[in-house]
Amino acid sequence: MTQSSHGLTTGAVARRLGVAPTTLRTWDRRYGIGPAAREDGRHRRWTPGDIAVLHEMCRLTSSGIPPAEAARAALAGPAPAPAAPAAPAARPAPAVAALAPVGPEPLPRPTRRPGSGNGLPLGAVRQECRGLGRAAVRLDAWAVDEMLGSVIDQYGLVTAWEEVMAPTLHAVGRKWETSGDRYVEVEHLLSWHVSSALRRAAGPPASGARTGVPPVLLACVPGEQHTLALEALAAGLAGLGLPTLMFGAAVPPEALDQAVRRTGPAAVVLWSQARSTANHPLARHLAEVAWGVKGARARPAVLTAGPGWAGQPLSPGTLRPHGLREALALLRGLCDAAAGVGADTGRPAGADQS
Repeated sequence: MTQSSHGLTTGAVARRLGVAPTTLRTWDRRYGIGPAAREDGRHRRWTPGDIAVLHEMCRLTSSGIPPAEAARAALAGPAPAPAAPAAPAARPAPAVAALAPVGPEPLPRPTRRPGSGNGLPLGAVRQECRGLGRAAVRLDAWAVDEMLGSVIDQYGLVTAWEEVMAPTLHAVGRKWETSGDRYVEVEHLLSWHVSSALRRAAGPPASGARTGVPPVLLACVPGEQHTLALEALAAGLAGLGLPTLMFGAAVPPEALDQAVRRTGPAAVVLWSQARSTANHPLARHLAEVAWGVKGARARPAVLTAGPGWAGQPLSPGTLRPHGLREALALLRGLCDAAAGVGADTGRPAGADQS
C-alpha cells in the first residue's frame, strides 16, 4: 500500500511530482523539507501540507533558484500577493516580438553561481538555463514543459532558442559524453520536450500556394540525425508566415534532388552538426539545380547551416548563416525576392505546395 491514514509514501509522492525518490530524501536530509509524520517512527508519510511545500520547492528550483535558497522560501510559505499593478501597455504577439528587426527584450543577466545546475557544465549562463537543467536532470517533465513555454512566450522564439534551449541541450550532451553514457535519459527527455515546444510555437504550416511564396526546404545532410536546430528554424519561419518543407534527419541526396526539382524552392537549408557529415558535393549540386523557361531559369539559394560546415570554405552558390537570427533574416529576403520573380521563371509543376 502506498497510502495510509498518515499520508503518502515517498515513492508515491515522487511519482506524483515527477522527481526521483532520492531527490526527496536529499531535500529532507539537507534542507529539512521532509514529512511531518513518520509511521512507526521510521517510514516517511507525506501529508497534503508536506506535498504543498514540495510543489513550491520544485517550482522554485525549476525557475533557477539554488536548492538551499528555494528550500528556505518553500518552508516559509508563499509571499503575500502584491497589489495589482496598473494595466501595462499591450505587448506584441510573441512571434512578432521574436522576429522583429529590433532586438528582443533581454533576458536577465547571466548567473555565475558554481555548482548550480545539478552538475551540468553550464558555465556562465542565464538563470533559466540552470532551472531547465535542474528540471531535466530530475526528469521533471512537467517543469521542463512549463519552463520552455514560458521562455518562448516571454522572450520570443529566437532568444529562447539561442540563450536558453541550445545552451542547456549542449550542456546535457557534454555531461553524458563525459560520464560513461550516464544521463542519456536526460538528453532524450529534454530533446523531446524542446521539439514539442518548438512545434507548438510553429503552429500549422503556411501554404506557399496561398501566399505566392515558394517554400524553404529544410533537411539534414546524409548521416546527420540532429534536427532540433532545423525545428527551431522552421518555427521561426512559421512566425514570419513563410512556407517550409521539413524533411528531417539524414535525407538521401537523391530525395533532396527530387524535392528541389518538384517544388522550385526559394532556398534549401542543409544542416550538419559534425564536420564528418558536411557534404560539400551535395551543396554544390543543389545550388546548380535549375528550372524555368530558357533565358529565365531559376536556382535555389543553398544555406549550409550548423557547426559541421565551420572552418571550411564556402561552396560556390552557397551561403552560411551564423545563428538562427541571421538565418531567418537571410531566408526572409530570399523568399521575398523569389516571390517577386516567381511568375516570370515558370516554377515546376506542383511547386509551392507546402
